[in-house]
Order: sequence, then structure tokens, then C-alpha cells
Amino acid sequence: MTNSELLLSILVVAIASVVSAAITWAIRPLLLRYTLAKPNARSSHRVPTPQGAGVAVIAATLLVAGIVLAYAVPAPANFPVAIAAATLFIAIVGFADDIKSIPVLPRLLLQVLAVGAILFAAPGDARVVPACPLWIERGLLLLAGLWFVNLVNFMDGLDWMTVAEVVPITAAMIMLGALGELPVTATIVAAALCGAMLGFAPFNRPVAKIFLGDVGSLPIGLLLGWCLLQLAYSQQFAATLLLPLYYLADATVTLLRRLARGEAFWAAHRSHFYQRATDNGFTVLAVVREVFVLNVGLAVLAIASTYAHSAAIDVAFLIIGGVGVALTMFRFSRPA
Repeated sequence: MTNSELLLSILVVAIASVVSAAITWAIRPLLLRYTLAKPNARSSHRVPTPQGAGVAVIAATLLVAGIVLAYAVPAPANFPVAIAAATLFIAIVGFADDIKSIPVLPRLLLQVLAVGAILFAAPGDARVVPACPLWIERGLLLLAGLWFVNLVNFMDGLDWMTVAEVVPITAAMIMLGALGELPVTATIVAAALCGAMLGFAPFNRPVAKIFLGDVGSLPIGLLLGWCLLQLAYSQQFAATLLLPLYYLADATVTLLRRLARGEAFWAAHRSHFYQRATDNGFTVLAVVREVFVLNVGLAVLAIASTYAHSAAIDVAFLIIGGVGVALTMFRFSRPA
């Protein structure tokens, strides 16, 4: 990526933030009428709050990224049709689920269609592990993509939590694009998503005036997963794992613990480490501040790993990042 393309990415962040904020402000009265999330025993909020601001975030991301890639990037780099279509499709699924809950199995099947469409449209020479048979790799990527989409949804249970996750990851992707480690298309998409989340952030500041809803968390997971996949295709495995490491660890460990206890893992709950932290006396701002700082640290390690060109250093960075994540989850599981 050239200096002009880096400046373009920064401009994309600014434009997407304005568009996202404007759409969020415009649709909030409508969401108050039709998508009000009422508190229950598993909620982190205490008063009825509208959900569905993901409409603004995804609209801003796709609109700004699509226009910029079509008209402003020096080299031809159109927004892949399969990515845009799958994102819109899974956003519609999420919006329907926000209005009236969709049963687990049909919801998963619809998500499989979205993730599968992206993988089906990927070039045959786009490989994470070239030595692995293509059908096995794509099958594993389908499962990984499905899990990533859902874990972003699972972790979107606290004001500013998704902002604290998505902004550092996408900002790091902009830097990785500037270093030539991420294709320009994925870099612009990441920049647009970063800006869209920044535009949404003032409305979601604790105590939130509006939530993303599944219409936001599901497609955000899909777009983030696709951007991370492009990083993996560039053979930057340490960076691919480090960037989402907190979300991966919290969601995966929580799932395994619930399975071990024989719980219905698909049912709503308050077992995530960040949720337990608020039950243990941490304020919402304290939790998201720690997650944000952790994610910034993971982003620094991810960027540094691209300079290393050493498997030993990559492993060391992964260990450092893993220790940081483990310590954070341990703190959250103890009284403040």
C-alpha cells in the first residue's frame, strides 16, 4: 500500500464514522418502536433499549467501502460481490432474529450459507496451508467462520464491548495494509468498518442509548472473519490469531465449560468472563477499558510479528498474548 492509499484509508475511517453516526441518529426513533430489547435475568442492561444500530454500521461499511474501492483506489479493486451479498444476507437474518427469535438450527443453516458463499467464491489458489487438500481446508474454514460469526455475537453483551474489540483489530489491519501484509480491498473494508464502529460508539457509550443487535454483530463477525482470512492467506498466522485472541479465548473457554457442565450451550446466559466481571463488581467502563488496552497490546504484537520472519518469535508473541488474555480472564473471574 502506498502513502496515498494509507491516507485514503484514514479518510475512509472519517467518512464512514460520519455516515454511521448520521444513520444511527436517523433510525433510532424507528428502532424504539419495533426492536426494543427488554431486560431479563441474563441482560447487562436495566432499562428497555432499542437494538438494531447494526443497520447503520453495516450500511456505512458497505456503502463507503464499495464506493471507494470502485472509484478511488488507483488499481482496480472492486468490493467482491460475494462478500457484499453474504454480509447483507446475514444482516437480514440478524434483523429478523432481533424482531422475532429464529430457532437455533435454521439460524445456523442460514449462517452456513453466508460463510459458505464467501468460501465458494474464493479463488482456488487462495490457500492457508497449500499442503492440505483444498476440500479439507475449506471445510475447516467453514466451521471456523461459523464459530467466528457466532462468537462475535456472543461477546456483544456489554456497552462498548464490540467497539473495544473491533476498533483495535481494524486499526491494526489498516497498519498491516500499509505494510503490504493485507490486500488493499481488505484494508479498505477494515477501515470502513473501523469508522462505522467509531460513529456508532457515542450512542453505545455506557449507559447505552442503542445496541448493535444481531443485525450488526453477525455481519461484523463475517467481515472481520473475511479480513482475518486474507491475512492468513498472506501466511501471517501469528497476526491472524493474535488480533482476535481475547474474543476467541473468552468465547471458546466459556463454551467448553458449559459443555462440560451439560448446559444447553445455545441458550442465553451470563457465563462469559466479561459478564462475570460485572457480576464481580467491575464497572462496565472498567471491563471495556481493560479489554481495549489488552486488544491494543495484541494488535502491537500482531504487527510486530509481521516483521519477525521467525517461527520462534511468532510463538513467543503468541505465548505473551495468551498470558495477557489468561490474566485478564482470571481477573474478571475474581471479585474486583
